[in-house]
Amino acid sequence: MTTSPAAQLPPLPCYVSGEITTMPEARISPFDRGFIFGDGVYEGISIYGRPGHTPQAFRFDQHMARLERSLAETRIPNPHTREQWRQIALDLIAAYARSTGAAGQKDTQLQSQDWFFYFQVTRGVALRDHPMIEGLTPTVFATCLPMKAPTPEQRAHGVACVTAQDFRWQKAHIKSISLLGAVFARQISFDQDALETVMFRDGFLSEAAASNVWVVKNGVVMGPPKDHLVLEGIRYGAIAELCAQEGIGFELRRIPKSEVLAADELMLSSATKEVLPITTLDGQPVGTGQPGPVYQKLYAGYQRAKEALFK
Repeated sequence: MTTSPAAQLPPLPCYVSGEITTMPEARISPFDRGFIFGDGVYEGISIYGRPGHTPQAFRFDQHMARLERSLAETRIPNPHTREQWRQIALDLIAAYARSTGAAGQKDTQLQSQDWFFYFQVTRGVALRDHPMIEGLTPTVFATCLPMKAPTPEQRAHGVACVTAQDFRWQKAHIKSISLLGAVFARQISFDQDALETVMFRDGFLSEAAASNVWVVKNGVVMGPPKDHLVLEGIRYGAIAELCAQEGIGFELRRIPKSEVLAADELMLSSATKEVLPITTLDGQPVGTGQPGPVYQKLYAGYQRAKEALFK
């Protein structure tokens, strides 16, 4: 007898349009436009835990602002207020505690846990037709699970990445659930035992499959401009602020591949990676081949920003 894919999912909590259920029991219509067209948007928010404190989302308002922009561009109504989105995350964390038998415990490892809150909003359920049908009830799906952070070894020695042509669509600024291009891009690095694929469009840096990319040269941090070719990661603002605090130059502009290959340091940023050094690119060392001083300053500043959530 063949086991169904749903039965293989862990019995952990997830949220589906107003109800917390379990992963094996979650149900969404096959006529949902997210399933048929990838017609929806998503967000991923890092949430940090400390004993004796309510878990705190990192740059929550900035994530909400980006969600609102993505929904506006795709003409999908926002089904929740900002505080309702926050409460869904906290409810999922509480449900996770109950499902693992940790509810009610104090000062446990669970209270120190960092979380990754993933949620997506699709246009809703309708017979298959391409136009943006109005009046549908958006479908919401969410999980909030322990964060898979970079390992201490990756922090200490950096990670390997590879390069590729950016073959994705030209509305990358929308955080769309239509991620087949990102799947192909990430598979390029996966097949080469690398962490990420650094992509270039018409010879200029765009981003990685699931991260933004930062170039350091002569002590200045540089990134691609915030336009329709790059998803503006929430760390764009965070890194700009950290650079200002540390007296590090910061610049957004079109960066040719030659400058990336000649960088003193390269870094990735994302909700789960925070900021992470690239020390090998296409098999060649980046700079000294070790995490550099700018990364060290930004990472330390990032940790201070996290701790400030609890003060």
